[in-house]
Amino acid sequence: MHSTSFKNAWHAADRLSFFIILILSGIGLLFIFSTTYTPEQPYSIFFKKQVCGVVFGIILYILCTLIDYRSLARFGYLSFFASLILLLYTLIKGTIGMGAQRWINAFFFKIQPSELVKISLPSFIGYYTHSYYPTMLKTLPDYALILFFTLISFVLILKQPALGTSLIILFSAISMCWFSGLARKYFLYSFFIVTCCAPLLWNYVLKPYQKKRIMVFIGYGDTHRERYQREQAIIAIGSGGLWGKGFLHGTQNILKFLPENRTDFIFAILCEEWGFVGAFLVLILYLILFIRNLISISMHPSCMVQLMGIGMLMHIIFSTGINIGMVLSLLPIVGQPLPFMSYGLAHLLITYISFGILQNITIQQKVSW
Repeated sequence: MHSTSFKNAWHAADRLSFFIILILSGIGLLFIFSTTYTPEQPYSIFFKKQVCGVVFGIILYILCTLIDYRSLARFGYLSFFASLILLLYTLIKGTIGMGAQRWINAFFFKIQPSELVKISLPSFIGYYTHSYYPTMLKTLPDYALILFFTLISFVLILKQPALGTSLIILFSAISMCWFSGLARKYFLYSFFIVTCCAPLLWNYVLKPYQKKRIMVFIGYGDTHRERYQREQAIIAIGSGGLWGKGFLHGTQNILKFLPENRTDFIFAILCEEWGFVGAFLVLILYLILFIRNLISISMHPSCMVQLMGIGMLMHIIFSTGINIGMVLSLLPIVGQPLPFMSYGLAHLLITYISFGILQNITIQQKVSW
């Protein structure tokens, strides 16, 4: 199967998914504008960067829909090993920011290797199974290499530290193993082992600030110190009511009471300014987007494509669930952006590439028919 022309790709594409992506990106730009707006400088540098990121992301999305997905899988397979090298380099000479060593300076921009793993690991697993297990993985030893490289990725990212990203990558790989048919008993054994090792993980793996976040989640901490961000988010969400206070009229937003309002907690500002109705509509858009892509993946006859597609989609689903869960105080705060909406170019571009590959799967499937 060769690359697809733009005209054929457009006719075979899931255009509803593409339009939902554009709508979510547009809403994200609106609220990055809102959270960074000042009368002296209405269009902040963050807003301008995000606009450039959305434009570049759409270009990458379109390119990913036109290239043969097998070529993308092969490239992703090789780039996974490059990602591991970059992760090692990050731990040695990476740039430190906000207490974490997650970036590599590359001339005029920064590279975040942990984001690259979100798309290179699914490609590695999909291409590996296609090359060595053309029908399906069957026994636990068949998964040995997959689990080995997943664990290495998890540990390297956890050491940065980036607990949220490391968990998302781990959960995405576990989801791929689940959908590929790994016996359910192994998941139960793993859950039992992790539960028994919880005290060791608490004492020797988690950083002090990560322990503090968990303690805050279960109710500890001072309202004006450790619990401040969580409390301000709840105030913003609750004060929005049914219809919200209106765009650029959120007091928690305008008065800068809520930290990280343009990144991890942008959903709280959406709730404050657009209310329950606006937040509910955004959640419906995410739900439709995820369901349509899951259906498309499940209909493809290739094991490689199904595994790669699940991996590409699950990291976005987990990111969305974790972000909204922590903003609503349903989960501990782990610093995870909301796809298409939070400010940040690295995760934005990776999300566009992921959905571009998923759209590619849909297009190639229809063209082959």
